[in-house]
Amino acid sequence: GKASAAALAVMKSRRVVMSVSVPTQGIKPAEPCGRATYTQNPCRMGESAGVSVHNSRLETDSRQRFLGRLRRETFDVLILGGGINGAGLARDLALRAHAAGVPLAVALVEQNHFASGTSGRNSQLIHGGLRYLKYMQFGLVREALRERATLLRMAPHLVSPLPFLIPMYSRFDRWFYGAGLRLYDWLAGSHRVGPGRRLTPGQVAALEPGLARQGLAGGAVFHDCKVHSARFVLENVIDAAAHGAVAVNYTRAAARSRDGGVWNVELQDCLSGERFRCRAKVLADTTGAWSDAGSVRLVRGSHLILPRLGAGDHAIAFFEPAGRIVFLIPWGEDRQVTLVGTTDIDHHAGPDQVRISREEVDYLLGIVGGLFPAARNLKPLAAFSSLRALAGDGSESATAASRGHRIWRSDDGMVRVAGGKFTTYRVMAEQAAELVLSEVAPELSGLSVTATAPLPGGDWRGMPEAERIERAVRREMALRLADLLFVSTYWGYERAWTAPELAPYAATMGARLGWDNEKTRSEIEDVLNRLSIPGFNE
Repeated sequence: GKASAAALAVMKSRRVVMSVSVPTQGIKPAEPCGRATYTQNPCRMGESAGVSVHNSRLETDSRQRFLGRLRRETFDVLILGGGINGAGLARDLALRAHAAGVPLAVALVEQNHFASGTSGRNSQLIHGGLRYLKYMQFGLVREALRERATLLRMAPHLVSPLPFLIPMYSRFDRWFYGAGLRLYDWLAGSHRVGPGRRLTPGQVAALEPGLARQGLAGGAVFHDCKVHSARFVLENVIDAAAHGAVAVNYTRAAARSRDGGVWNVELQDCLSGERFRCRAKVLADTTGAWSDAGSVRLVRGSHLILPRLGAGDHAIAFFEPAGRIVFLIPWGEDRQVTLVGTTDIDHHAGPDQVRISREEVDYLLGIVGGLFPAARNLKPLAAFSSLRALAGDGSESATAASRGHRIWRSDDGMVRVAGGKFTTYRVMAEQAAELVLSEVAPELSGLSVTATAPLPGGDWRGMPEAERIERAVRREMALRLADLLFVSTYWGYERAWTAPELAPYAATMGARLGWDNEKTRSEIEDVLNRLSIPGFNE
C-alpha cells in the first residue's frame, strides 16, 4: 500500500551500495534421522529498538505451529541450516521485510538444534584474525575488524572486549609480532577496541606469574572481543522469528526437486519421523560442512576446557613455533575454566564423525604445559570439535587456507554460502540476502538494517538454574539435554560431569517434555558420550 511504498522510498534513499555475488575472499540427531547429504544484557537491547524482549522467543508451541506452516504455505525462501549463516540470513530478510512493510515468507530449518554444530563450538571470539596478516589477507582482516565494532554495538550483552597477552620468547618474535600488532591496530582505525602496548619481560611476568620464564623476551597486549557464540546464533533465530520468519529445529531436508520455478523439498521431522513436502521459490544452502556443493574444504578445529589457568582477566595468545596461534581464554559463566584452542587439521571423514583426536589432545596439552610448567599434569574437564567449511583456495596448509567467503547461485539454482568467519556473518548474510531478493523481492534490495538493529536478548543473565532450564524448554526450542547444556548454556563444558550429576537436569527437562525413564537415561548417556576425551574419560 501507500505506507509500504513510502517506507521503501525512505529506505532506498539511504541505500548502501553493496557487492552481491562476488567470491570476496557431530552431534547425533534424534532417531530416525541421520545427516542429510546436503543439508544442513543485562541491558534490554530489543526494547530500545522497538522490539520487545518478551516477544523475542520461540514459545512452547512454536515448533508445531511452524511445522504446520511448512506443510501448508509456499515460502519465498527456505533456508537449510541453522548455524550462524542461516540464522543471520533469516534475520536479515525478516527485518528488511518488517521495516519496509513488504510481505516476505521466510523459513529456516535445521536438522539438529540451532547452533549445535560449528557455530556453537568455536573459540568464542569476535576478532579480526591477527594471524591472517601473515598470509597477507588484509582485506579479510579489515572487514572483520569493522564487523567486530558493529557486533559490539548491536549485541553488547553477548559481545564484549577482551584483552590478550602475547608472551614472546625471542627477539625475532618481539620484532615480527610487534609489527603485526601495529598493522592490526592500523587496519582497525577508529574501530579499535582498546590500545595495544608492548611489554618488558618483567611486565609480562607481573601480569602472568605462572608463565614459563626461560627465554622470555617480552610481550604485548592487544584487544579483541569474546562472545557466547551459541547464544548469539540462538538470539538471531529468535529475532528472525519475532519478525515473522518460520524457524524449526530437528527437521531435515531429505530430498529436493524443482518444478516450474518452485522448489519441492521433502522435509522430515527428526522427532516423529514424519515426512512432508514444503514449497519455496528460493532454496538457500547454509549447511556448511553438510553441503553437497562440492567446493568446500573441511578443516577440524578442536578445543580443550581445563581448570582455570592464569592470574588475570586477560586471555593469552601464543604463537607456537610453526606459526599457529593458540588461545587460552578465561571462560565459563564464572570464568572458572580456561578454553584452549584451536587446531587446524584437514578432515577426511564424514561431517558426523567429528571429535578431538588423541594427537590434538596431546598437542594442546603440550602447549599449555610449555607455557605453564605447573600445569603439565592438568587433566582436561571437557573437549569439543567442529568442522570449518572453507571456500577452497588451493592452500596446502589447513592453517593457511583462506577464511574468505563465497556466495553464489549454483548450477541447480540454489543460493549457496561457503567459507567465511563467524565475525563476518552479518556481511555474508547481507550479501546472500541480496542474491535471494533479486529473484523474489527486488524492491527490498539494498535495504538491510542489521548493521544498526540491536540484537535482543540478555534477560537470561542472573537467572537461577531452574528458571534457565524452564526458559530453554519453553522459549528456546530445547528438546534434548544437549540443547540445554551446549546451546542455551555452556554448562556441559564447564565441569567434569558424571551420570548422577546430570540426572537432576535431565529429570527437570524430562518432566517438561514428557520423557520416560529410558529416554532420560539415553539423554544422559548422549551427553557423556559427547564429552569423552581420548586418553582420559573414554
